[in-house]
Amino acid sequence: MNWLTGFHAVEEALASGRALDRIVMVRGRHGDRVEAIVRLAKSRGVPVRFEDRQQIDRVACTRDHQGVAALAAAKPAIELEDLLRQKNEHGLLVVLDGIEDPHNLGAIVRTALASGAQGVVIPERRAAGLSDTVERASAGALAHLPVARVKNLVRAMEEIKEAGYWLVGLDERAEKNYTEIDLTGPVGIVLGAEGEGLHELTRKRCDYLASLPTAGPVKSLNVSVAAGVMLFEVVRQRQEKQRG
Repeated sequence: MNWLTGFHAVEEALASGRALDRIVMVRGRHGDRVEAIVRLAKSRGVPVRFEDRQQIDRVACTRDHQGVAALAAAKPAIELEDLLRQKNEHGLLVVLDGIEDPHNLGAIVRTALASGAQGVVIPERRAAGLSDTVERASAGALAHLPVARVKNLVRAMEEIKEAGYWLVGLDERAEKNYTEIDLTGPVGIVLGAEGEGLHELTRKRCDYLASLPTAGPVKSLNVSVAAGVMLFEVVRQRQEKQRG
C-alpha cells in the first residue's frame, strides 16, 4: 500500500488536497507540527489515529517515519448524508461491519456496483480503507461507486433507517432464509467481518437477520461471495416484482 512518511510528505499531501485514507501518529507525540497536522486533517475529513511506534513501523514498512505516516487513498470517501441524498424508490446500500481484507472490500464494491447499489458504508476504524489494493481488487468499480466512511457504524445505521431503509443483516445463526425476506423496497444489506460476522450492537440494529444455507461441514461463505448472493437476490426479487 502507498504510505507517505515523515512530516513534510504528510503536510504536503494535506495541503495539496490529495486523497488520504488515514493518518497515523506515534502515541504521546506533541508539538506544533503535530497539532497543525491534526487540525488540517480534521478540516479535510481525514481520520487521525495514534498508535504505538512499532505499529507504525510495521504498516509503513520503515522506521524512518518521524512518528507520522499517511495512507494514500484511491479516492476520497463521502459523507453519509451525501450518500443518503441519492436515495431513490428502490434504494440499495451495502453496510460493512469491519471488513479488514482489502481484496474482500474491493470484490464487494465491484459486486455492489454490478447489482445497482447506490453506495457502500464503511467504518473508520478496524476496517480496510479505500487503498490502491481495494481499487485494483474492484477492477475499476471503486471509481464509479460512492463510499461513505463513518465514525460510528451503529449510529450510522440508525440514520440509514431514519432515511427509510430496512436493514437486513447476514448471520449464519438466523432462522430466516435470505429468500424469505422482502427485499424489493429500500434496503441496506449489512455484512460482518471475516471470521467474526456481525458485532452484537450491529446485529441488534438490523430489522431482519437472514442466513445463507450451505451444505456440508462449511457453515459460512467468504464475505464477498455472501455479498454477491444477497445482492443478486435483491436484483431477482425486484425484477420479479416489475414483471408481476
